Amino acid sequence: MLASSDDAHLNGVNGNTTHEDEFHPLDLNGHDPEPIPTPSKQSQQQYTPSTTPTAIDLESEPPELDSRTNRTEEVVDLNTDNNLQVDISDALSERDKVKYTVHTKTTLPEFAKPEVSVVREHEEFIWLHNGLTDNEDYAGFIIPPAPPRPDFDASREKLQKLAEGEATMTKDEFQKMKQELEQEYLATFKKTVAMHEVFLQRLAAHPVFRKDTNFRVFLEYENELAVRGRNKKEVVGSFFKRFTQSADEVLLSGQKDVDDFFEREKNYIVEYHSHIKDTMNKADKVCKLKRSNISDTYGKIAGNVEKWGQMETASGEKDFGRFLARIGEIFERLKKTEARCGTDEELKLADTLRYFSRESEAAKDLLYRRMRCLANYESANKNLERARAKNRDIQKAESDQADACRKFEDISSLAKSELLELKKRRVTAFKKNLTDFVDLQVKHSKTKISLLQSVVASLKEDQ
Repeated sequence: MLASSDDAHLNGVNGNTTHEDEFHPLDLNGHDPEPIPTPSKQSQQQYTPSTTPTAIDLESEPPELDSRTNRTEEVVDLNTDNNLQVDISDALSERDKVKYTVHTKTTLPEFAKPEVSVVREHEEFIWLHNGLTDNEDYAGFIIPPAPPRPDFDASREKLQKLAEGEATMTKDEFQKMKQELEQEYLATFKKTVAMHEVFLQRLAAHPVFRKDTNFRVFLEYENELAVRGRNKKEVVGSFFKRFTQSADEVLLSGQKDVDDFFEREKNYIVEYHSHIKDTMNKADKVCKLKRSNISDTYGKIAGNVEKWGQMETASGEKDFGRFLARIGEIFERLKKTEARCGTDEELKLADTLRYFSRESEAAKDLLYRRMRCLANYESANKNLERARAKNRDIQKAESDQADACRKFEDISSLAKSELLELKKRRVTAFKKNLTDFVDLQVKHSKTKISLLQSVVASLKEDQ
């Protein structure tokens, strides 16, 4: 029977190595990706880099390429301070929940222990993110985007359908499809682990967020945090707040900024976000074409050629049947190569675009908060002028004006450094990921060429 993927255990997401050798789908350390293993309840797959090249022949599988660059987008934090190191060392999927083991090593005196591991769920990550966004002290910072909710519904549905259709398939067909779907499931699983890990690492690398009380509780408290999701009233309130912000942004969009730097940044971020979001959607379509359409087509060709070969063998044409069987194997391997190529494109290209699309949205929120402070400051100036003209409530108006001025100057100072840091991080990440993306494309092409050359040589020997 089909093994359930509801309890997928991913042990050693970072290879259980020292911090210098750690890797994950969002790391720019230049490691090569690991072949995706099949998840099971009992197994705990250890991930170690493989540097030995694999020769291609007709009797073996094509090599897995650079098994550790098969990850998702990398977020570079230019802060090299290693006083606080956070990673997700283990993760366990239990039906509709994923439990992440968050491992922390630190030399900071604020922490009770130098090393601690805690188990957290997605809702606790969201609680941490909400605490940051709701804290007015962080209004001048770009809040790292919250990790997306794990979604394994599509993979589980496919596995369920496969289990239901087991009786209509041969044993080999069933095992082949089962393995492919489980690999797809685990790839999604590893990806969501990486998204949650990079969120924590962005906070740990930030000089202010790393000192946040909620963040320290998240990392240190060894029991469940017992956080709850937002109730209907809070969800409606959050939606209304977002709607109000969107309307307010429209009103403030016509306001001229007093600082040329922020005026340029506002125009740039708005246009940049529009372009990167459009590019992300197009990249997703290309990845889907590679991973699904082309790969699936190779699979269908392989299956039909294999059946054709079986028919020829049954009719007495054994040599021709063997020839067709080998051709079917070729298409099956090409299918795997194209599937891996599509996965690489998604992890190195589409996911990079997706992350920085969300981070540029966070930058837009920062610019909105600053413009709101500017509008409040200008309003306070007008109120002070009216109070002086009427010679009434002058002291209160002066206090309000001074407070608005202080808030505006503080958020402007912080926002400028945050935007400059984002630009550095974004440029570094895109340089590294696009370079890795091209390298993987070259290596996949070499794999296909090597495979086809081996096939031609083998077929000539049979003549």
